[in-house]
Amino acid sequence: MTPTHISVRVLLPFALSLTVTLAVGVRLAHADDPCAAFTWDVRHERTLFGQQARPLEAGQTLAAAPTVVIDHLYELKLSEQAQVTFPVTPGKNAKSDGAYAGLASLTVDSPGLYRISLDQPVWVDVIANGTVVPAKDHQGSSGCNAPHKIVEFLLPAGTPLTLQFSGGSFGTTKVTVTRSSGGTP
Repeated sequence: MTPTHISVRVLLPFALSLTVTLAVGVRLAHADDPCAAFTWDVRHERTLFGQQARPLEAGQTLAAAPTVVIDHLYELKLSEQAQVTFPVTPGKNAKSDGAYAGLASLTVDSPGLYRISLDQPVWVDVIANGTVVPAKDHQGSSGCNAPHKIVEFLLPAGTPLTLQFSGGSFGTTKVTVTRSSGGTP
């Protein structure tokens, strides 16, 4: 046998073993990342959650609701839920004792599917013209807080929207609004 044949016979099993080892290692690393459980492409949201959050005090009333814009990460300071006047009853009967809540406003420039991402299990409703905008879809990832939960809504352009956050366990929540890659109406 020539030296080339020996090298191929020796190196081929080594290369195959290395490939299998790397593939298993990647799968195990993926399984260890609780944020990898999303089936949607959430790279944009993950990037935003890796940035410094802008502190913002959520409103207790609609008139006091601060404005948020898409593609920014906010850390909303919530109030005790009993102190918040919701324009519409929250869509989920969340705990009221010890719960935190707040309001924010949003207007998008173009209609389409948007995602509201949160770092914890907080209920979110979107209100347009006094009516709840139904969620199109949602996903969550237990153990992940970058983000923990993502809810998609089909939003109209140029309409003032109210974001209602309720049932929070903590006095703050990180939130971002992004355009979904899932499409437009």
